[in-house]
Amino acid sequence: MAGTSSLGIVVVVVVLALIGSTQAQLQMSFYGTSCPKAEHIVKDYVKQHIPNAPSLAAALLRMHFHDCFVRGCDASLLLNSTTGQAEKNATPNLSMRGFDFIDRVKSLLEAECPGVVSCADIIALAARDSVVTIGGPFWNVPTGRRDGVISNITEALANIPSALSNFTTLLSQFNNLGLNTTDMVLLSGGHTIGISHCPAVSPRLYNSTGPGGIDPTMDS
Repeated sequence: MAGTSSLGIVVVVVVLALIGSTQAQLQMSFYGTSCPKAEHIVKDYVKQHIPNAPSLAAALLRMHFHDCFVRGCDASLLLNSTTGQAEKNATPNLSMRGFDFIDRVKSLLEAECPGVVSCADIIALAARDSVVTIGGPFWNVPTGRRDGVISNITEALANIPSALSNFTTLLSQFNNLGLNTTDMVLLSGGHTIGISHCPAVSPRLYNSTGPGGIDPTMDS
């Protein structure tokens, strides 16, 4: 099971990289000259703080996933709106955690290399490093993503898969991004380092008029 879960997480990030690959030419060590310590700063901060709050690893991976599903991996999920119409205001993102964590990492990088490292790359690196810190697999993260300046609640509602969506709806959303059924299953499997909330599960378990309301097919 551990090997399967690890593979799922790695494929999750490979798929996310493909989603965002059209917006920039990503490469390994993109900041090798402009900000040589960038990746070490992210990793060191993650290694220092994630052990004290391990659930943030799942939150940061989820943030990377939700960011990439709307306009690609461009950190548009981080943008605020004075009218409450940004991606972070969409229902699927209301439970999102980790914004302060990313802000703190960004502050460290700005002190080292002002205006160089994108927030999109910080999210991608922090997601990887946090998973590694809690004992998950390591994967290479090419960098060079560009931060977006548009964040729209409508696009988030339309593109981020819902925990309550059925198979047909989910597959349609993945197909719209050039992803297939296998990608959908692997991305779903990547959630195994996190938790599931009761409101997302209860309607599927207790949807019968029989004794206790439990779906009888659960025993089949």
